[in-house]
Amino acid sequence: MERPALARSTAAGGNRRAGWLVPAALIALSAVPVIAGSTRLGQLAGGGPITHDSVRYFATPAPVVAHIVSVTLFSVLGALQFAHGLRRRRPAWHRAAGRLVVPSGLVSAFSGLWMTLFYPPLQNDSALLVGLRLVFGTLMIVSLVLGFAAIRRRNVARHRAWMTRGYAIGMGAGTQLLTVGPWMALAGEPGPLPRALLMGAGWVINLVVAEWAVRRGPRLPAPSRRAR
Repeated sequence: MERPALARSTAAGGNRRAGWLVPAALIALSAVPVIAGSTRLGQLAGGGPITHDSVRYFATPAPVVAHIVSVTLFSVLGALQFAHGLRRRRPAWHRAAGRLVVPSGLVSAFSGLWMTLFYPPLQNDSALLVGLRLVFGTLMIVSLVLGFAAIRRRNVARHRAWMTRGYAIGMGAGTQLLTVGPWMALAGEPGPLPRALLMGAGWVINLVVAEWAVRRGPRLPAPSRRAR
């Protein structure tokens, strides 16, 4: 009798470890942007160094500070929302974290839109890249609002789908390192058009993966009228 019990315990431990693979991968994906944001906060707090690219942040620091702090919360807490075992064992924690994930994601998106519209553009910021930032920033806001509205109606399946899409867009900076980085390593700084296309590819890749995850996920029953 001990061996089956041991086997079940070993399998349960393996399942728990496997359940943390996705959150760990998402945290790793966000690590470099989060570290870069922390470095930027340190520079703003310390007064420099001020470069041609960073002078706009020192002139108006509030939007970039709000963006960095909110993105950090959104990235880490959002990644933990994908830990199925944690959601199942501690639903109260899941709900409490969600109350931070949604507003931090909205602050991240709105501050990103503000910076896109009102900060002076960098040398390689093309009109195409500005348009992509506006489109995906708006899609992120819409996804988070729809996800929040869905859970208010007790529609868990729709909630998960829209929150997954919103999180995927918010994690675009991490994937953009993987699309822009190889180009920079092989050919140097990309020009305006390649830069826009490579950064756009980061958002598109994330959304494709999100849609795949949504469609292959477990089918949840539709909410009953009483639940609504």
